Amino acid sequence: IVIEMILGIGIDVIEVKLIAKAIKNVHFLERVYTSGELEFFQSRRGNPLPIAGNFAAKEAVAKALGTGFGTVKWTDVEILRNAEGAPYVLLYGKAAEIFKHMGGSKIWISISHSKEYAVAQAIIEAGRE
Repeated sequence: IVIEMILGIGIDVIEVKLIAKAIKNVHFLERVYTSGELEFFQSRRGNPLPIAGNFAAKEAVAKALGTGFGTVKWTDVEILRNAEGAPYVLLYGKAAEIFKHMGGSKIWISISHSKEYAVAQAIIEAGRE
């Protein structure tokens, strides 16, 4: 028997212009994003759309975990891309502890954006039996 259960759902939307303004401050980038994420952004020549998408995705994951940033550090949630360009999530520190404690097995993440907004949804799936 395969049992699938959703343990958490999170969604977030951010105005791209807010991120475009924030990324002018290097301290914002260093505080919010991991070195892997910063490397990805450099490959996109600092385009604010993927940076805003990752910001929304981090927020969505924190909401799906049932917490916010404060309990979880920004860099405890890392959003990367696979070879096909699809986003995936890596968790560290307190975020990883919460995920394990809630019985999570996978985080599904979707990111989309227009010129004005970036939106992301995260779904935490329970382990399968």
